[in-house]
Amino acid sequence: MTRETILNTLIFLALPAVAVAALVMDEPFTITLATRAAILALAAVGLNLALGLGGLVSLGHAVFFGLGGYAMGILASHGQSYVPLFDGWILIEGTKSMPIIWLVAVLSSAVVALIIGLLSLRTSGVYFIMITLAFGQMFYYFSISWPAYGGEDGLSIYVRNSFPGPNTLDPIQFFGLVFAVLAGVLWMMSRIARSPFGLALNAARQNATRVETVGLVPMRLRLVAFVISGAVTGLAGALFADLNRFVSPTMFSWQMSGEFIIFIVLGGIGRLFGPVAGACLFVVLEHSLSGISDFWLIYVGAILLLVVLFARGGLIGSLAGREVADD
Repeated sequence: MTRETILNTLIFLALPAVAVAALVMDEPFTITLATRAAILALAAVGLNLALGLGGLVSLGHAVFFGLGGYAMGILASHGQSYVPLFDGWILIEGTKSMPIIWLVAVLSSAVVALIIGLLSLRTSGVYFIMITLAFGQMFYYFSISWPAYGGEDGLSIYVRNSFPGPNTLDPIQFFGLVFAVLAGVLWMMSRIARSPFGLALNAARQNATRVETVGLVPMRLRLVAFVISGAVTGLAGALFADLNRFVSPTMFSWQMSGEFIIFIVLGGIGRLFGPVAGACLFVVLEHSLSGISDFWLIYVGAILLLVVLFARGGLIGSLAGREVADD
């Protein structure tokens, strides 16, 4: 067992340990913070597939986060008002069922990721970054100009959606549900990274020409990774909106996309648990530093600068050294 494997295990156990400790000490707000960290980690884990393995620096990944959020908000708002979404030749009603909302969030995000990927992956480098940013801004301004669902004021949801079995209104049970989703996605990402597809995607990131010589098409590999990445981030968006019971255009903002990249850089680009470590660190800094100064992001920026200059492997890379993880 390598040092990185041990470190990954500790990070994986830290979130539920914090949540259980908060439950014992009767601090539901801390449980909510742990839930927020797990959801943001899930979004960054999705981006890490495209960025870490595929080398795709996307400044528009908040598109999928926002789509997941609005999928939840629209379905839940119609579910609580009992007004159907569409009452034409086929009746489409709202719902408060999490599995259905998650399915809609994942599918809608995957379809949009496919369209954006087909257009943006024809470019590379700074052009790819700018195209994804442009798509993000398009969705952001569209949501602002959509008065049916709150416009720039956002959309409030007055119910917590349901899941078969657990009581989602109980903070610790909702955390357990979110953590189970995060664990499942991490397992899936570990399998993808070890699969022939993951190895080919990583090879295409390092040298696309050599990959082409063995009959593979780098764009197809990147497109599949981009779609999977968008779908996972969309799922995180639905959970984030459910946690806050509120969805707003800020979920589409380029600042949100930037935060996902910050999580990955802080934790370690391409590391399986890098986004988890980065998201947890960011939430801790946000909670602790925001009470000291309104300009707490200055301190986060300084920490990020130190990581980029002196710890290129991020938090996990610095602590694990040069060892290659088994997982």
